[in-house]
Amino acid sequence: MKKWLPIVLVVIVVAVLVVVSLSKRDSSQPVDTDKVERRDMTSVVRASGTIQPKKKVDVSANAMGTVTHLAVVEGQRVNQGDLLLEIDPTEYRAVVQALEASVNTGLADVRLAEASLRKAELDFNRQSELYQQGMASEAEIESSRTTAQVEAARVEAARHRLEQTRANLEKARHDLGKVTITAPMSGLITRLNVEEGENAIMGTLNNAGTVLLTIADMGTMEAVVEVDETEVVQVRLGQTASVEIDAFQGEKFPGTVTEIGNSPIRSGGGQQAVDFEVKITLEQAPENIRPGLSAKSRVTVADREQAVAVPLGAVTARDWPLVEGAIAELKGKDHKLREAALEGLGFVDEAAAESVEREEIEGVFVVRDGWVKFVPVELGIAGEEHFEVISGLDEGETVVSGPFRILRELKDGEKVRSKDDKKKKRGKRDDRDAAADSTAAAEDE
Repeated sequence: MKKWLPIVLVVIVVAVLVVVSLSKRDSSQPVDTDKVERRDMTSVVRASGTIQPKKKVDVSANAMGTVTHLAVVEGQRVNQGDLLLEIDPTEYRAVVQALEASVNTGLADVRLAEASLRKAELDFNRQSELYQQGMASEAEIESSRTTAQVEAARVEAARHRLEQTRANLEKARHDLGKVTITAPMSGLITRLNVEEGENAIMGTLNNAGTVLLTIADMGTMEAVVEVDETEVVQVRLGQTASVEIDAFQGEKFPGTVTEIGNSPIRSGGGQQAVDFEVKITLEQAPENIRPGLSAKSRVTVADREQAVAVPLGAVTARDWPLVEGAIAELKGKDHKLREAALEGLGFVDEAAAESVEREEIEGVFVVRDGWVKFVPVELGIAGEEHFEVISGLDEGETVVSGPFRILRELKDGEKVRSKDDKKKKRGKRDDRDAAADSTAAAEDE
C-alpha cells in the first residue's frame, strides 16, 4: 500500500494544477483587431460585358428577291458607297419599263386632249361670230361652249394621269435602285449573313427582315457592361474606368463612361436581378480587337484622400439603442443602483426601457481596456478593403475586425483579447526559448 502512495500524491497534484489552470484561463473572446487609420481610398463599381464598336450599321434588305451578286467577304474593309451586293432586278426592271411606256402613253393622251380642246375652242369662237351676225342660234353657241369646257376638263384629267404615272415610275426606279446595295459608311465588315443564291426578305412592321451584313467602325471601341441596380446610381457620365479584355491578359485599357441606360435590360421575368447597360469608350483600342470579346470593367465612382477608414469586416449591425445589454448588465444588482442607471439612460423603469422602439443601425465594436463598446458610425464610400468613416470614430482607436462567427454574436460590454497580442506573446516566448537553446549550445561547446 505504501508503494502506491507517491503515485496517488502525484496524481492529486497534477489534478490540482489542472483545476487551477482551468480556473485561471482567460474567459475573454479571441478576436482580430485593427487600428482606425487614415488612408487614400477609391470606390469602384465592377461590371462585366462585351466589347463592341461604338458605331456600327446593320445592313438589311429593302427589296425582296434572290442575291445574284455578292461583292464582299467578311473581314473586308469598305468605303462609303462601295458595292456590297445585288438582288435579282428582273421584276423591278420590268415594272420600270412598263411605267415608262405608260408615261409615253400619258403624254400622247395629253397631246390628243389638247388638240381636241383647241378644235373645241375654234368651234366656239366661230359660233360666237355667227351668233353676233344673227346666223347662229343661242342653243348652238351654248353647245359649242359646253364642248370646249368638256375638252378642257379632259386635258386636265390627262395631265393628272400623266403626273400619277410619272410618280409611280419614280417609285419603281427607287425600288429598282434598292436591289443594288452599297456601303452606308466606311468600316470593316464584321458579319456577313448571306451567300449568293439565298433569298433576302424585306422587313415589315412585325418582321425585322434579313440583316444581310454588319459594317463597324473599328477605330472607336467601347465596353458594353451590365451594372447592378444598386450600383448604377453611383455611375456618372465622364467617370474614368479601367477595362480588362479576356483576350489580352494582363493589360488594362483606360476608358470613360459615355452612356448610361435609363431603362433596365429586359430579362425573362421572375425574381431576377435588375441590371442597366453602361457603355465605356476606350481611349485606345488594341490591335486585332474583335467585337464580342468578353471584358470586365472597374468604374471609379469616388476618391478620398486621407479619409478615416475601418476594415470592411469590422462593420456590423445591431438594434439601437442597446437596451437589452443595458438591462442585462443591471440584473442582480441593487435596486437603487438599477434605478439610478436606468435614469441615466433616460428611462423611468425597466418596462419603459424594454418598450423603447429600436432600429438596426451600422456600427463597430471599439476595444477599450479589454472590453468592447458598440459605437454607431456614419459610413461614406466603400473601398477595396475599407469603409470611409464620416463620423463616430477617431483615428487611432482599436476596433474588432473578426472573425465573423464571433463578431455576429458579440455583445456590448463583453471582454475580448486580441489574437495579435497572443501571437506577439508566443513570438516573444519562442524568441526566449531560442535564446536559451543557443546559450545552452554555447555552454556545451
